[in-house]
Amino acid sequence: MLELSLSDEHGLRKVAHALSSEVRLKIISLLNKGNRNIHQIADNLAIPVSTAASHVKVLEESGLIQTELRPASRGAMKVCTRHYDDIHISLNEQKEFTEDYKSFEFEMPIGQYVDFEVAPTCGMVNHDGFLIPEDEPVHFYRPEHSQAQLIWTRKGYFEYRFPLVLPKHAKIEKVQFSLEICSEAPNHDHNWPSDITVWLNNVDIGTWTSPGDFGDRPGKLNPSYWAELTGTQYGTLKTWKLTEEKATIDDFYLSDVTVDDLGIMSANYLSLKIGIKDDAIHKGGINIFGKEFGDHPQDIKLKIDFS
Repeated sequence: MLELSLSDEHGLRKVAHALSSEVRLKIISLLNKGNRNIHQIADNLAIPVSTAASHVKVLEESGLIQTELRPASRGAMKVCTRHYDDIHISLNEQKEFTEDYKSFEFEMPIGQYVDFEVAPTCGMVNHDGFLIPEDEPVHFYRPEHSQAQLIWTRKGYFEYRFPLVLPKHAKIEKVQFSLEICSEAPNHDHNWPSDITVWLNNVDIGTWTSPGDFGDRPGKLNPSYWAELTGTQYGTLKTWKLTEEKATIDDFYLSDVTVDDLGIMSANYLSLKIGIKDDAIHKGGINIFGKEFGDHPQDIKLKIDFS
């Protein structure tokens, strides 16, 4: 998700300008259906190639799309990809943190799960190759799992425990965490919905439906051996937040669960479990990306604001 605010007037103006054109909106809509090169965009929209290239440049400069040169029959062609699923614009002044309002942050490697339940298709890899034999759940117990940079399963869950270092009488204001995920299909399938649920301290905070398992292009961070395969290549960066009023995902309402429902101060760790319920309508599995795979250089990030 692209985060914008009044504190970044330059970025806000660039994005607003990029979205002010009907043609550019049509280009973004076209890229929702898959990657396109400049000539394909021009043909689909019935506009000159030079006009398409000009609009693509504006979208690229705003950060809404990304482009890369790929080999073509004659030289190279510029291929365009939509960069973000959502845009969030904050029109409020950013809250200043004082000594009475602080944050605790922690980043958990995706291989450091403390409990799991998996079933084929399942596996894990890092930058050097496969860490365990594919589709053999027993190997998820092997110590090598701590080195994982991409893990996947068709059903089940992974549980992580974040150590908490908070003042004894801290009042929790907000809990936020983010990670890159997508569905898990054989090879890959962009139309492969999966109902992915998150539990914090065993409290079900809500379910998000991932639209598919993405593999039409290599992930930006993927090693060369993985980029050559036909499987999952990248996911979507999702951000969950819990406040004193509600739970959201990418700032969209998710549930009425609040930070007070979690009992955070009753233990010295926060449990995060993410997976597929047995009674889910769409049992499309899950891929979880580490900071060396996919598009986003991060593991599972946790942030707790407290006073």
